[in-house]
Amino acid sequence: MQRAARLLFAFALIMGAAIVRPAAACSEEQPAAPGAAAQQSTLRAAAVKASSIPVNNEDLQTEKRLLVLANQSRQQAGAPPLTFDAGLSQAARIHAQAMVQARRLSHQFDGEPSLPQRLAAATRLQLEQEGENVALDYDAEHGHEHLMLSPPHRANLLNPAYNVVGLGVVRSGNQIYIVQDFGSALPKYSLAEVKQHVAAAVNQVRRQASRPELQRRDWRDADATACSMAQSDKLGMPASSKPVERSTVLTYTSLHPETFPGEGARAIASRDVRSFSIGVCYARTSSYPTGVYWIALSLE
Repeated sequence: MQRAARLLFAFALIMGAAIVRPAAACSEEQPAAPGAAAQQSTLRAAAVKASSIPVNNEDLQTEKRLLVLANQSRQQAGAPPLTFDAGLSQAARIHAQAMVQARRLSHQFDGEPSLPQRLAAATRLQLEQEGENVALDYDAEHGHEHLMLSPPHRANLLNPAYNVVGLGVVRSGNQIYIVQDFGSALPKYSLAEVKQHVAAAVNQVRRQASRPELQRRDWRDADATACSMAQSDKLGMPASSKPVERSTVLTYTSLHPETFPGEGARAIASRDVRSFSIGVCYARTSSYPTGVYWIALSLE
């Protein structure tokens, strides 16, 4: 019990993705944006490193115990349980090993990718929000107890928005370095499903404005146009890319295609609009390491 009284060292990090801004698009098969080449190289290197981190049985059992303790506390608080994710755990173990080598706690060391980049390199999950706890303690029980006594760490552990977690534990002497990487993972939609959600959102705006629903048309180059914006990691498009000269094209990014950003509602509700077409692409870029839908909505 005496060693439990010794002070826990821990830091917490909470991050959220920038979700909706005026934007663009690309399919998962599209090449990476030129400006993101260096980042993609870093992420690939981190992914290779992640796959080579050995895990001994004692540390693995400690990770499993931390997950049990976390979910017990979440159940008591009325929060849904966390699902263990192998990819996030690889990212957590790499960072725990980095802390052992540095002999100190940190969320990012010099030359190390940021938390979203580390997680993106290790998992294909689409994350809306990320968070991280790092700690130095003696065992799972004391580590969890001390984390729960710290408001920012407790907030991460009990955050109802989080539904996945990666756990990394590396022992050094009689102490363990702990990394808990939390995420809010979203369902993955096909491009056709995204378009259905966008179409429904458009006509919802029309109904709220007491306007008739719009006819949905096909714009042949819509997806390619969205993808070109994603490849440049920047919203907007040249006038020559518009489907017809008199059309208005709204471009934006979203993790929730079932909702529409309020900035474009006025254009959608216009009495002069008769039809619309949708271009969609999913891509990971420097601005969105874990991915986002890039959308080009043409109003005619």
